[in-house]
Amino acid sequence: MKHGKKYVEAAKNIERAKQYEPAEAMELVKKAATAKFDETIEVHIRTGCDGRHADQQVRGAVVLPHGTGRKVRVLVFAKGAKLDEAQAAGADFVGGEELIPKIQNEGWLDFDVVVATPDMMGVVGRLGKVLGPKGLMPNPKAGTVTMDVAKAIADIKAGKVEYRLDKANIIHVPVGKASFSAEQLKENFDALISAISKARPSTLKGQYMKSISVAPTMGPGVKVVANRY
Repeated sequence: MKHGKKYVEAAKNIERAKQYEPAEAMELVKKAATAKFDETIEVHIRTGCDGRHADQQVRGAVVLPHGTGRKVRVLVFAKGAKLDEAQAAGADFVGGEELIPKIQNEGWLDFDVVVATPDMMGVVGRLGKVLGPKGLMPNPKAGTVTMDVAKAIADIKAGKVEYRLDKANIIHVPVGKASFSAEQLKENFDALISAISKARPSTLKGQYMKSISVAPTMGPGVKVVANRY
């Protein structure tokens, strides 16, 4: 893959084989973000898990101390008093069964996170084929299937991120923007790593986090010391 001039220049500051301490890695990744827009900084963790086994699935959520730097649009499926509660808590969209055709037939997807009360999961389940592949399906482990919709909305708006294994057993999570200070990025990184460490499957043998890297949207990645996790 051929990279642009800016990418190549940014890569010169990073030793490809070296694993950096988190604080230094955040300084380097900020310098590597040279695009004209405020790039997202993402953490990529290659795990030793085998997601084909149910007992080695890793999934959960954590509220980052400094948020993600992006405005998150929340859709809440609820009924009765919970609809009013969701609206009062700052949900961007609220509704019930009437939203199904809008999403299914009209392709409406102007939201980033879906929250549902447990009594609405029968309805939301009909959207599995649409929401599932996009990672938008509400899930109790991620705190998005709950009766406490106000808390769920507050956490999401405050910078809650979900982590889960992809098909290659890698976890990809945004931890902020290039405009964040290196200290803010490190504190978000530490919160994420701490949460994922606690989610280590008890059946896993050997190293849990095989490699960790941080990278801006358009720039090169920086390896972070992984053998302590």
